[in-house]
Amino acid sequence: MAATALLSSPPLPSSSNPSILSTPLKKQSKILWNQKKCGKFRVCSEFCKEPTTQYGVSRRDLTFIALSSSLSLIFPFSGLTAEEELRMGSSVDDINAYSYLYPIEMPSKKFVFKWVETRKSERYSSAAPLSPDARLRIVSERVDIIDNLIISVSVIGPPNSQFLKSKEKSTWSAKDVADSVLSDKSALRVTSTQRLAESSLLDAHASVIDGESYWYYDYLVRKSPTKAAAQEPNLFRHYVASTAERDGYLYTLSASTLGKQWEKMGPSLEKTVASFRLLPPTESYVPPYKDPWRFW
Repeated sequence: MAATALLSSPPLPSSSNPSILSTPLKKQSKILWNQKKCGKFRVCSEFCKEPTTQYGVSRRDLTFIALSSSLSLIFPFSGLTAEEELRMGSSVDDINAYSYLYPIEMPSKKFVFKWVETRKSERYSSAAPLSPDARLRIVSERVDIIDNLIISVSVIGPPNSQFLKSKEKSTWSAKDVADSVLSDKSALRVTSTQRLAESSLLDAHASVIDGESYWYYDYLVRKSPTKAAAQEPNLFRHYVASTAERDGYLYTLSASTLGKQWEKMGPSLEKTVASFRLLPPTESYVPPYKDPWRFW
């Protein structure tokens, strides 16, 4: 399930037409499609054979346009100039009901990302546990080994009550959500406090999109617990992440690269994280709590 697009920065027409942000999603998609036909931005879809709606655009394209219209609201993308273009693909996971965009090419720099899907989408119960208590599991992942890039989607449940004491997610702060997720990320048998010590939270903020809460944060992780690593920022891995809650589980998309590559790769990874959305469940959706004994 993939589509491609060519985006320019500042991204998409929402920044030039603020009134569209208050428009209902379905009407917003139609407006954006009309703008697309007028040449205000370019979208290159590979799904020409898909059935189209009455407006002449496929359901997948509408989803992509709606996703793209709000990317600039989450992160500033200061690393992309007006001349820089970023070609992106779309990943849709029906099993876990989410989608996101990922960078494919920077044409102006003649740079092509070399992604390999190391973990294909799978249900939570069959995903390999990445923490001793089996709470954290990566349900999909793609890696660019040559350029040292990782994009992964993980599911954690239930949230860590040490940080998220209330079940009412409207009361959760972005920092508490980030701390809850980071406390489960270490594969070592250490305490939550020790796991947090491996990471340095740089920023955290929240946003509500189409009625769904998303918490955004970026952080550094040491490659090696040594004094040398602590003194050398290039030995850190820079992460940016987005988390949303559904059915009592935290769904997190994270993207990372080495600290020394952040200036070049960071803006593209920020666009990926900003595009992360939980989708309305279909018949293919498998809740994390369903059949925990099933491994296939």
